[in-house]
Amino acid sequence: MIWIPIAITAATITAIVSILDSHLISKRFPSLLAFLAPAGTIHLVIGLVVLLINPLPTGTDTLVLVAAFGSAVVRVVGVLLMLRTMRFEEVSRIMPVVNTFPIFVAILAVPILDEVLGWTEWLAVIITVSGAVLISARWDSERKGVQIRRSFATLMVSSILLGAANIGSKYALDHISFWNMYGVNAACLGAIFLLFSLRPSVVGEIKQMNQRNTALGLTTLNETIAMAGFIMSFWAMEQGPVSMVSTIIGTRPAFVFIYALVLSFFFPTVLNEHFSRGVIITKIVSIGLIIGGVTLLTLGE
Repeated sequence: MIWIPIAITAATITAIVSILDSHLISKRFPSLLAFLAPAGTIHLVIGLVVLLINPLPTGTDTLVLVAAFGSAVVRVVGVLLMLRTMRFEEVSRIMPVVNTFPIFVAILAVPILDEVLGWTEWLAVIITVSGAVLISARWDSERKGVQIRRSFATLMVSSILLGAANIGSKYALDHISFWNMYGVNAACLGAIFLLFSLRPSVVGEIKQMNQRNTALGLTTLNETIAMAGFIMSFWAMEQGPVSMVSTIIGTRPAFVFIYALVLSFFFPTVLNEHFSRGVIITKIVSIGLIIGGVTLLTLGE
């Protein structure tokens, strides 16, 4: 079961990317589009290079190509919704909601990919994603009640799209390599990012940025780490059942919380995080559910 440590590694790596994404979007770049332009350029170049070195197999079925490229496009839309929310929400709240996608993967994988889940696996998935609503809820002191944050619906749509993307990727990975899948994903991500952002006004914003070279350097580092995270994720999907791989990758919020807590203690201006005693307890309970679900899943294996 080599896919288990690979998926865990992917979760730890992509958590770093989430932290850097949040910092760059909320602190370094004047707009989301200004961030997407250099990030898209990096992904497009790397994706095309990977596809040049690892071309899609000759005679690949049309349905496989549709699944590969379709899942990549759906994934990019989900990622864009998530990144948009990072302009005004804490990353330690965003990621648990987005990472409810394993439940949608599990639901879709049974009829589409003929995966079989026992009651233990279903329980593990449910426990893993149950913290999302908890971490998105907040107490309204004026109305004396609990309200769900406005970003919740957007993040749930992002989660559903990421879940659907994993299903399409898994179908394609039964016929192409994880290098092929990464190349397609990176090329599509880069092309769509640039489609939205490559315009004179955005280029002007980037040219006028304070500490532009630092921001661009951090972006290059971030997207390089993201490349490693994507590759590890697709490798794990290739090796194991997509529902369980997705559940393990869904532990990313635990690592995001740990990274954010440490950074907020030592470098409080890096992120827009606010850690009161109640907030910390709520996030720990939510993330504890995630870890408990994954533990149940791995013990079941």
